[in-house]
Amino acid sequence: MPTVVRLLTLALVAAISPAPRAAESLNLFAWSEYVPQAVIDGFSQETGIKVNYATYASGEEMLSKLLTGGAAYDLIQPPDYIAEAMIRNKLLRPLDRARLPNLRHLAPEFLALPHDPASAYTVPYMIGTVGIVVNTERVKEPIRGYRDLFQKKYSNRIVVVNDNREIVSWALVTLGLSQNDITRASLAKARPLIAEWLKLVKVFDSDSPKTPLLNGDVDLGVVWSGEAAKLIKGNKKFAYVLPAEGYHSFVDLLAIPATAKNPAAAHRFLDYVLRPEVSKLISDEFPYTNPNLAARKLLSPEQLANPASYPPLGKLDTFRDIGKAAADIDKLMTDLKTAAAK
Repeated sequence: MPTVVRLLTLALVAAISPAPRAAESLNLFAWSEYVPQAVIDGFSQETGIKVNYATYASGEEMLSKLLTGGAAYDLIQPPDYIAEAMIRNKLLRPLDRARLPNLRHLAPEFLALPHDPASAYTVPYMIGTVGIVVNTERVKEPIRGYRDLFQKKYSNRIVVVNDNREIVSWALVTLGLSQNDITRASLAKARPLIAEWLKLVKVFDSDSPKTPLLNGDVDLGVVWSGEAAKLIKGNKKFAYVLPAEGYHSFVDLLAIPATAKNPAAAHRFLDYVLRPEVSKLISDEFPYTNPNLAARKLLSPEQLANPASYPPLGKLDTFRDIGKAAADIDKLMTDLKTAAAK
């Protein structure tokens, strides 16, 4: 009998006691292999917040998944031109700057850019460029830009990022046009040049364009600057060139979607990655241009001297939102890649 009484008492206590609170979590949606595991683990250990890290391969893919509403994300990592479109369409939550004291570490030249003129919605994560990598042991001629690179003698020796807008932008600047001049007339001018170039490319790879260069499968590439920096760190035979015709600089960002379920955790993560010692961890693994000036002071002289990580940047020339014209680029590139493969 005492056992029955005890069980009933325990049942009554359980009924009136509040259920254990579920562990707090943060749903992060970011580029593949772009947030170090050490950063995620450090944040979770300090705050008790579990980070669910989902990835995407392009800004367009990220936006599509957000718009379909298949999942709720608390923090995303859009490229600048995607963020511009999201701000225009009220898809981002304004930042509570009072919760972000570590914003003070950011270099002013990477704030108030065209995608977010008031820096009200986004925080710069890393800055990058798209440039040319040359294996100088196998290519002795000077490579200064796209016209030097895309020559018949280098056929089947080139890797490029598999990004339609990137490739189109190289042709536009080679023709003396703006990389953001995306009209049917400008695409028609660029078409024959792109068609000629695509025939020379051996590998299209956005995820790890450094790999065929490292393996010796190709001798030249047009790649993300962080990938180039890793090559140069491993072997000084690789050189990084900002194309003479013009080059694309990009700002990868962190932002909170308007539909975020846990904006408080998102703000905590944002401020955490802005700490100099945490931001340094990101540079150690992904050696792009770090916009965090306090974090740069923690980098080694070798890291700061890497010409791909810290090239001589002028005014950033970033992509702008082009709306429906993106479909024209995709159609053009699909047609040309199909023709080049025949």
